[in-house]
Amino acid sequence: MASSNTPSDSYWMQQALTLAKKGKGYVSPNPMVGCVIVSKEGEKIGEGYHKSFGKAHAEVNAVESVQNRKELKDASVYVTLEPCSHYGKTPPCAEMLGKLPIKKVIVAMPDPNPAVNGKGILHLRNKGIEVEVGVLKHEAEELNEFFIHHQTFGRPFITLKMAQTADGFLAAADGESQWITGKQSRKLVHKWRTEYDAVLVGRTTVMVDNPSLTVRHVSGRQPQRIVIDGPYELPKELNLFSDKFEEKTTIITWNKEASATDADPMLKVMQQNYFRGEVLQVSKVDGHADLRQALKLLGEKGISSILVEGGQQLSSALIRQGLVDKLELFIAPKLLGAGTRSLINIGIDKMKEIAELKEVKWTQVGNDMLLTGYF
Repeated sequence: MASSNTPSDSYWMQQALTLAKKGKGYVSPNPMVGCVIVSKEGEKIGEGYHKSFGKAHAEVNAVESVQNRKELKDASVYVTLEPCSHYGKTPPCAEMLGKLPIKKVIVAMPDPNPAVNGKGILHLRNKGIEVEVGVLKHEAEELNEFFIHHQTFGRPFITLKMAQTADGFLAAADGESQWITGKQSRKLVHKWRTEYDAVLVGRTTVMVDNPSLTVRHVSGRQPQRIVIDGPYELPKELNLFSDKFEEKTTIITWNKEASATDADPMLKVMQQNYFRGEVLQVSKVDGHADLRQALKLLGEKGISSILVEGGQQLSSALIRQGLVDKLELFIAPKLLGAGTRSLINIGIDKMKEIAELKEVKWTQVGNDMLLTGYF
């Protein structure tokens, strides 16, 4: 049934979306989902959201919050994503809802997961429950863009974060890049780190900056850390390979000998610098690690979103290969006049080939300007 999208439906679905956002950074690779239950008299009697991966889903939490179960008779359930219809970490929500005396389920969008994708809606309708789909669909899709992309393409959603001066440089001629942007911009990046599954950098960034890529200026979960180190030569004394979050680090390499040694538990323990993270081997393409293959492997491991904080070479390679989905570009009100350009050789030679961003938004962050756009 197509959505009639009444003011009342939009109101309750917006509340469900607001609830869903509370799970940001905690539910991946699952989607963020919120649920509101409204009695036949039009009063909210229950609400819930998916709080963390592997825990109860939004619909279960909402039903359990209803104090008077008699009020479920002919009630309406608003949920931001089609109720699941398969057994995973938890039982199927569509089956649970189908056993209740509810009258109607209003769904913002279908679940793109092939294990669901319409089956939950069909199950509810077969139980005699009216189902309406599409209320605030666009908002629901925006909320779960990482999940939808991962389910659709099998690789993580890639956001490229860059910081540059007003004249287009990300580092001075001597290689120094700290700090081009202000404190508020850096704090925002730390917030993003809590929301993405992983942060990705290249070997040059690691060698020059020795970053930790941890969350420090805000509270939230620590992301996985991914390093592209094709030759597998970075010193294991660097922060990413030796701090307390070492096990959250993954190295992408084309070096077959190094990755084979790492895969052998006994040889690994015998190494002087025992690395407790993970090493993934990919093919070597034009002297570099195969980025497309690396992203496919990471997607298979359940990583649905990556924030790239790389330098010129990695950023340019990802754009050139069409692997960037979203750009977050900080522009600081500063001039360098010389140094390292933000991008180089992205495969565009003519104006008619120019890459134009979509859904562009400008935001002031402290004294910096943040350009957000999609490829």
